[in-house]
Amino acid sequence: MIWDQEYEQMSREELNDLQLSRLKKIVNYVYEEVPFYKQRFDKAGVKPADIKTLDDITKLPFTTKDALRDHYPYGLFAKGMKDIVRLHSSSGTTGKPVVVGYTANDLEVWSDLIARIVTQAGVTDEDIVQICFGYGMFTGGFGLHYGLEEAGATVIPASAGNTKRQIMMMQDFGTTALVSTPSYALYIAEVAKEMGINPHDLGIKIGLFGGEPWTEEMRREIEELWGMRATDNYGLSELIGPGVAGECTESQGLHISEDHFIPEVIDPQTKEPVEPGEKGELVFTTITKEGFPVIRYRTKDISRLILKPCSCGRTTARMEKVSGRTDSMLIIRGVNVFPSQIESVLLEIDEVAPHYQMVIKREGHLDELEVQVELKPDKFTGSFKNLEEIERKISRNLNSVLSLQPEVKLLEPKSLERTQGKSKRVIDKRTEAS
Repeated sequence: MIWDQEYEQMSREELNDLQLSRLKKIVNYVYEEVPFYKQRFDKAGVKPADIKTLDDITKLPFTTKDALRDHYPYGLFAKGMKDIVRLHSSSGTTGKPVVVGYTANDLEVWSDLIARIVTQAGVTDEDIVQICFGYGMFTGGFGLHYGLEEAGATVIPASAGNTKRQIMMMQDFGTTALVSTPSYALYIAEVAKEMGINPHDLGIKIGLFGGEPWTEEMRREIEELWGMRATDNYGLSELIGPGVAGECTESQGLHISEDHFIPEVIDPQTKEPVEPGEKGELVFTTITKEGFPVIRYRTKDISRLILKPCSCGRTTARMEKVSGRTDSMLIIRGVNVFPSQIESVLLEIDEVAPHYQMVIKREGHLDELEVQVELKPDKFTGSFKNLEEIERKISRNLNSVLSLQPEVKLLEPKSLERTQGKSKRVIDKRTEAS
């Protein structure tokens, strides 16, 4: 099923014409209404009238998260507060949060975009959807809530936490779809098993996951544990929240709502566009936002664009599942390491559970990487010799992917902290040693 055939099945020519029209309008809008953008455009020597083709978007300067934080809280709003009806913000764990504002029209657009992506994933008006995102300043809970209601689904606003109660609601309310972070879906399954409940028996058919990076290997782990179809969706508070892109039932990339967002992929070092189909850093421009529009926002997410129309019938460009972030890359002894690489290796090893942490320490003048990973309960009772062999196998497999020999530490089941939100995969202790 397609939610909005008019826009999701436009020809590329029609879509480009629509994007150009909206791009010209938004560039003129921010130039007139947001002093930050007027200053940046003037400094770059570009005026709204200079945008004559879609390619001219490259004349515009980038926007970074630092710029958003520097203008905390309302400095980049294009509307006065009397027109802003909702505020959300990022977590602000590394300083002041990014605050985003929505007009009434922005909220209508947001709900429609969510209805689009949940329909792509296979949710219908017959589904009962349990939302296990927190209902607060984070955009995930409220964003999915109103869009799912617009799509006609029944919504259980369970919020995060109290996992045994989450499982009770799944049983009693007949939940058919789950909204959460992928790591929390793993934890719910773990708790269900402790309660003597097979997650397959809970009847969840579809998982709508976001809020943190996750690999294809974790997708397979979730699908096997739950017997569901696990789908990915993409969004950032800075852009609108969830709803920027989502997977269809063909699972061949995430369809971008190009009538509302113009995607680019750049080389993060040179900041130049990469060749079509090549990986790089995703950059987005919002072309319909009223309260908080952003121009060429550098997401730091690594992906590539797929322009070939999908077999589902949608013609919008797709983005490949995000494979990492430029700011999550670790440099260990001159080797670039992404957490997603380690997750991919670990989840291919039968003996270990999908719960791990990377600990980076400094010994003398050298960085050391320790990979801590839990064993599955039935493997923890093995002999010391067997445990050594598992360690060696993990070490060999990591070395073949990373060209680096990390220390592997096997942990008892349930040793690592479980979270109801985003999981903490990296502990960097190098600053403590300096």
